[in-house]
Amino acid sequence: MTDTQNLIENRPPSVATLFVQRVAATPDAEAYRHPVPAASGQGPDEWRSLSWQDAADRVYAIAAGLIALGVRPEERVALASSTRVEWILTDLGILCAGAATTTVYPQTNAEESAYILADSESRVLIAEDADQLAKARERRAELPRLRHVVVIDEAGAQPAEGDPEGWVLSLAGLEARGAGYLAENPGAVKERVEAITADQLATLIYTSGTTGRPKGVRLPHDNWSYMAKAIALTGLVTKDDIQYLWLPLAHVFGKVLTSGQIEVGHVTAVDGRVDKIIENLPVVQPTYMAAVPRIFEKVYNGVAAKARAGGAAKYKIFQWAAGVARDYAKESQDNYRRTGSASASLGLTMKHKAADALVYAKLREAFGGRLRAAVSGSAALSPEIGFFFAGAGIHILEGYGLTESSAASFVNPGEAYRTGTVGKPLPGCEVRIADDGEILLRGPGIMEGYHGLPEKTAEVLEPDGWFHTGDIGELSPDGYLKITDRKKDLIKTSGGKYIAPAEVEGRFKAVCPFVSNVLVHGADRNYCTALIALDEAALLGWAEENGLGGKPYAEVVADPQTERLVEGYVQRLNETLQRWQTIKKFRLLPRDLDVEHGELTPSLKLKRPVVERAYRDLIEGMYTGAREA
Repeated sequence: MTDTQNLIENRPPSVATLFVQRVAATPDAEAYRHPVPAASGQGPDEWRSLSWQDAADRVYAIAAGLIALGVRPEERVALASSTRVEWILTDLGILCAGAATTTVYPQTNAEESAYILADSESRVLIAEDADQLAKARERRAELPRLRHVVVIDEAGAQPAEGDPEGWVLSLAGLEARGAGYLAENPGAVKERVEAITADQLATLIYTSGTTGRPKGVRLPHDNWSYMAKAIALTGLVTKDDIQYLWLPLAHVFGKVLTSGQIEVGHVTAVDGRVDKIIENLPVVQPTYMAAVPRIFEKVYNGVAAKARAGGAAKYKIFQWAAGVARDYAKESQDNYRRTGSASASLGLTMKHKAADALVYAKLREAFGGRLRAAVSGSAALSPEIGFFFAGAGIHILEGYGLTESSAASFVNPGEAYRTGTVGKPLPGCEVRIADDGEILLRGPGIMEGYHGLPEKTAEVLEPDGWFHTGDIGELSPDGYLKITDRKKDLIKTSGGKYIAPAEVEGRFKAVCPFVSNVLVHGADRNYCTALIALDEAALLGWAEENGLGGKPYAEVVADPQTERLVEGYVQRLNETLQRWQTIKKFRLLPRDLDVEHGELTPSLKLKRPVVERAYRDLIEGMYTGAREA
């Protein structure tokens, strides 16, 4: 048995066990950093640290507090909060109590929150603030099993008329109750952790359904223990790393990063405020971070817009540098594949050196100056944007996984990464491609099943453990996976041609620096069309230079100049496509797509059916009376 096999097969039963081991091994080492707003309410945040022992003191108090409230092993405790250090501490407290965390996105409305709480039979809700508490109060009659709501922000933990006795308490109050319980029962948490078995439920994550109710994915303790060991075995992160964690922890992609950190023992700086990312990066100076493609697209568009605002000469330099970055990255990766050395020709290397001084170095500084690698997941990153960042020295390692596979099934291997692929399977994960191109996975990261839905489970999980991902992909001879599209999203035109809309959409994002979101439509039609939403900041910057300054976004979008601008980029896109893939018509949307309107998932993935229903009239208008082929 190899060392890798030994570490995977002899893993502990739970991340709770790993956490206890981590605290014992490095109690005084820094574990987490988190921001605290300035006392005056003005000026930069103050960043504070928790050692592993500091974290453990709070985690064990939370666990004991839940035990004191009567929470039993595998009972669900829901957690509705944005990404903050308390999310991690309470999640670990739930796990150390032997219970299971039901994750709830803070943006989820009261109706769907109530559905998740009821379907999961959650006994306790840990709510971030008064807003999250209000959702539970609004649907209190539908939640007979919900015994307590624990509010993280103390100011929001005020009982109201009509609340049952003791129903609302603060997180500080829960920790105080737990400390008292531990004084009388010092071995209580240790006993709960030692009693955890690998097959016990640890996490219940409800997928963002595009139609119907979300499904609860049951992930036992063993999934997270395996993920922690597998991430460590990739060698991509070390104990000396500093991770910047802003992803929603209610999402499996964010959650898995907390498991890997506990195993490796590095520092994580936690702040889920998306509007603070640009401000935080130079302060945190992370060595690695994870993000979704939309973040990299926004950075790319922002850099392009800033260059354009600097005048024609500056924009021309940026366009030249962007082209050099892509050529340099492609040539370097091709050479690495053939020779094991990421080198480029002398002429291209000289151009790259000049472009680095003019453009790339400033871009790296914006990311904090120490970023060794960024992991991208949740959706496909346009290869052209990936090559741009690679050539600029910001190495984006695409990965792949689903909620049902505990997030991390594939990741690109360090220096040997290949832009446009999601890399190789993690140790212990098996993959095969079905006859119809669907990716099938098997291994210790695969879910137990959907909560209370055996028929739905049977649709995707074979008796021998193979999980049907619903994604279409290709495996290279040396094991790199390329995702081509979602099986259900493939478009078949009325002419019988298959089109992968995500591929066309990704190409457009690389061509057009103004695009925010784009949806390609064409199923059962005789040509393809697109709905295009523009990036507000980039568009309004362009408007200032083109006689439209001062006008609101919706007016700029509706202006004929804007349509002509975008039409030029659509024509550039079409030059790179097969005839049947080309966009014959498009419509600009009056606003960007967003999570609040249900058009994007909380991880910023496009909900195609929702968008197509909302803009049915615009889509039909592009086909009415048309005869284009």
